[in-house]
Amino acid sequence: MVSIRFPTLAPVSYEHAVFSFSCSLFIAILFILLIRQLLRQRRPKGFPPGPSPIPIIGNILSLATEPHVFLRKQSAVHGPIFSLDLGGISAVVLNGYDAVKECLYHQSEVFADRPSLPLFIKMTKMGGLLNSKYGRGWIEHRKLASNSFRYFGSGQKMFERKISEECMFFVDAMDEHKGKAFNPKHLVTNAVSNITNLIIFGQRFTYDDVQFQHMIQIFSENVELAVSGWAFLYNAFPWIEVIPFGKHQKLFRNAAKVYDFLLEIIERFSQGRVQQVPRHYIDAYLDELEQSRADPGSSYSRENLIYSVGELIIAGTETTTNTLRWAMLYVALYPNIQERLHKEIDTVLGGGRPPSLEDKQNMPYVEAVLHEVLRFCNIVPLGIFRATTQDALVNGYSIPKGTMVISNLYSVNFDEKYWTDPEVFSPQRFLDSKGNFVRREAFLPFSLGRRCCLGEQLARMEMFLFFTTMLQRFHLQFPPGTVPSLTPKLGMTLQPLPYSICAIRRQL
Repeated sequence: MVSIRFPTLAPVSYEHAVFSFSCSLFIAILFILLIRQLLRQRRPKGFPPGPSPIPIIGNILSLATEPHVFLRKQSAVHGPIFSLDLGGISAVVLNGYDAVKECLYHQSEVFADRPSLPLFIKMTKMGGLLNSKYGRGWIEHRKLASNSFRYFGSGQKMFERKISEECMFFVDAMDEHKGKAFNPKHLVTNAVSNITNLIIFGQRFTYDDVQFQHMIQIFSENVELAVSGWAFLYNAFPWIEVIPFGKHQKLFRNAAKVYDFLLEIIERFSQGRVQQVPRHYIDAYLDELEQSRADPGSSYSRENLIYSVGELIIAGTETTTNTLRWAMLYVALYPNIQERLHKEIDTVLGGGRPPSLEDKQNMPYVEAVLHEVLRFCNIVPLGIFRATTQDALVNGYSIPKGTMVISNLYSVNFDEKYWTDPEVFSPQRFLDSKGNFVRREAFLPFSLGRRCCLGEQLARMEMFLFFTTMLQRFHLQFPPGTVPSLTPKLGMTLQPLPYSICAIRRQL
């Protein structure tokens, strides 16, 4: 009898079975997530066309360097309204003055929301002022901030005197360099931030206040990090928060430091508060908070106060600071422009008296130069991202509710339909044949519509008084043998790369 021996199968261990099952489960989940991501990248019916996305990451890599320039170039291919895929997040881009005006002005309320991006949620929980969703919370905080700017700031005649006083602190600090080269960023940032500080805290900070300077430095860093490639990746794939390295982690660490600092400083400046007798924005906010305690729908809270104060400091510092830094750079770069500015300032301010806002109407060239700096240097090239509050129809395209909207203000400033030779720096474009200042329709440095900059009036006051006071006292020039780069440093705002300048005292 022949016996047949079958091979013996090795017993499968429990650990091996669990490992195999885990691998299979992981692959299945990964496959499901991949399919889900690819489905998210499908354009909705009637959605604007756009550049072809890379699977999974979409068009994110295209925004890594000079996103405003890339978006303007794409409008030549896809039209003034086109779409992007930001890793499964659908975005609509508005290019040129006509498209921006149609959406942000004619359909202002429809385009007044903020997108619920993971980064916004992480940083401010969609609360505060700038990043809040369109609704009661935004209305309450916008109204309070606008009233505070009028009551404690630009609406008061004595506030002009406070700005003028800060101008003198500023030029005196410049004078300490005795005409030798220095980097003006620190002084300009401190001087400008102090104007907003007067409204928020009721007082200025000295230029050597180390703690406050550190906070401003962190704010400036976060403005750059907020539109880095890592920030776009985090919005598309929030799970990368577990990755211990990357610029998104630096952003979060900075935000935590700022939060703690603001909590401390708000407590300090709220001491001695008398109810309904506000001394500054913090007091006014706390009054509203106490009055609304019984209202469950109120958006006022200690946390939203912290977010709002931080946002007001950033908004009130970054844009005006960078405008003045660019203005100093271009004035020194073009001696003929500086000579004409000096002549106009000396004629109007005969005898060396300090400038006032009433002098603005008699200084059309000063106004023209400042406006050209705002246009040409594109301080906030992409504005702050918006979202649709409801389904929208624009130029025949259907844009669903909640879609992220990017308004390319850079493309407005360089719109050849409205600007002749937009690539040329020319203050003359804001003057008529008689030398009078002329307002231009396609000039939107402060954006448009419901979400336009609430500090525009204050910013214009600051820019005129700081710029005029500085040029009344100094002649600006670069150190011998040096010419600074005109390439901007990329971020939510475009700022000049660090440069040195000599402020030579003029003989008046």
